[in-house]
Amino acid sequence: MSDSTGRAPQFQTNYPRHSGYTVLPTALRCDAPEAIQGRGVTMAFVDSGFYPHPDLAGRVLCHADATSNRIVEGRRFFNPEWFSWHGQMTSVIAAGAGATFPGIAPAAKLVLIKVSNQRRQIKERDILRGFEWLLANHQRFNVRVVNVSVGGDFESFDEHHPLHRAVQQLTAEGITVCIAAGNHPQPHLVPPASAVEAITVGGYNDNNSRDPAQWQPYGSSYGRTFDGSPKPEVIAPARWIAAPLLPGTIEARRVAWLAQLIDGETANDPDSAAYQETVRRVLREGYADLGLTEAQAAHPDRDVYRKLQFWINHDKVIDADHQHVDGTSVAVAMVSAIVAQLIEVQPALTPAQIKTILVETARPFEAMPHQQQGGGIINPAAALAAVMPSPQPAAARSEKSIQILS
Repeated sequence: MSDSTGRAPQFQTNYPRHSGYTVLPTALRCDAPEAIQGRGVTMAFVDSGFYPHPDLAGRVLCHADATSNRIVEGRRFFNPEWFSWHGQMTSVIAAGAGATFPGIAPAAKLVLIKVSNQRRQIKERDILRGFEWLLANHQRFNVRVVNVSVGGDFESFDEHHPLHRAVQQLTAEGITVCIAAGNHPQPHLVPPASAVEAITVGGYNDNNSRDPAQWQPYGSSYGRTFDGSPKPEVIAPARWIAAPLLPGTIEARRVAWLAQLIDGETANDPDSAAYQETVRRVLREGYADLGLTEAQAAHPDRDVYRKLQFWINHDKVIDADHQHVDGTSVAVAMVSAIVAQLIEVQPALTPAQIKTILVETARPFEAMPHQQQGGGIINPAAALAAVMPSPQPAAARSEKSIQILS
């Protein structure tokens, strides 16, 4: 890891790089039009917990803490707790407005529903409690799509399972329900992902590349519902996705130091005096956050450098504020945001119409068995083209204007 002179090595990122980007922005990797941003659409998120990340500033209409039957509403949820990271991740991936890694629907309004319980678990009854709050309150906020990146306990082929019924009721209310399939590459779906009416989302690995030749399958769950309908409906990118670190955590403090070892021009020239000084400064000033002793920082050896590389890999560092994440939890967040784009363009769409459009415009992925991908890879450009209003001829526009004015 270091040469005989004790010089620091060149530290490496652990994600594939194929272009000028570090990690591809979500809209670019999905080919989602950036001009359509979910304007006028409210998205709900059901997750373990949330944090008011700056990328969501000014757009959170309500935070509902459904930890118990005494659900608490409000906008204040500032403490970065263990349960906050997952919901922060999904909401920012879908709808964040950051300059570096914006979401696909950065103009959407948000309703955030926390469903982890007092035992730090997420059980089916906890998810149901969140669904029931949404059923009772969706009209207040005009919620049109809900992202669900949590799953239940056991498989169920019961049409009357409470979570299946809740998804059916939400859909009947005009809410498109998008649910992560799960990350077990076997025919094993648990509620609510096994609900017939849901858009269940699996994943694929695009290897951080826009070149289809680089794409590979991802091990997401699949199966059939109680009526035999196949799941998932579509798949979306599920690896190497940029997400914000949870502010105020030891991981965020550690990454702030580690990022300096892989960012910038000096990191490309490990033999330069500037880079060697960067490493010395990071060790000297950040040793406590990096889990080192002052003596280790002052006299680093191979083991110290190995530890730094371990943390870069472990924390999946992209830059000082972001790490790469994976799973169908992030794949479904992209699909939920694409649904918000569709509703912005065509507000009258029903959940059933949206599901049909997404499946019929998806692109089959030859490298993956059919039962694991449904319609195939999500194709937002084609889906939006299918609902985009056709421009009227000039004569027709004039005639319509005369009819309105008369």
